Amino acid sequence: MGQTFRKGIEDSVYQGLKRLVDIVGALLGLLALFCTFWLLVIFIKMDSRGPIFFVQTRVGQYGHRFKFIKFRTMRVGAHLKQWELDNLNESGGITFKLSNDPRITRVGRFLRRTSLDEMPQFWNVLRGDMSLVGPRPPLLREVSRYNEIQKVRMTVPQGMTGLWQVRGRSNLKFDQMVDLDVHYALHASFLMDMKILMATFPTVLLGRGAV
Repeated sequence: MGQTFRKGIEDSVYQGLKRLVDIVGALLGLLALFCTFWLLVIFIKMDSRGPIFFVQTRVGQYGHRFKFIKFRTMRVGAHLKQWELDNLNESGGITFKLSNDPRITRVGRFLRRTSLDEMPQFWNVLRGDMSLVGPRPPLLREVSRYNEIQKVRMTVPQGMTGLWQVRGRSNLKFDQMVDLDVHYALHASFLMDMKILMATFPTVLLGRGAV
């Protein structure tokens, strides 16, 4: 009884600290985005026709659905043509990954390599749809194919960065990503979150494993 109570207190403290870091980090991220927003808008619009943002329904913790937002990196309608490239999938699993995806624009490749395309997700974090740290929010069709072990990754808030982002990013296969996400879900702590955040900066700056 005492151990259960103590664990509940520890979990509550962790969740409170995690949310505080999310709010502060998201506000700082949105401030940084504000300073570069119009420059990125100009580059995206000059490179290809279409909207500035790509909005898609993703699945968060315990099945919560939300509108996931990022800067558009592909040609308009590209996500509808993924079936044409499914036979080239490099992830070895449910998710789709293609290192030389022909649907990505020139500016899009730069945005992905630098992770600038992810910056609008600070709004998702501020809203509480996501966290700064956690497994990446999957698509509905991916979740529908999860087995019981894979579903464990959905028991924590989905995030902008996580274990597999700092341990290989897109160089990892699907099963390796899932193993790291499940490990995080089972052992998440404030210290682990801080280590992941600190490791994210050099990973992004050096472009390790970016597609």
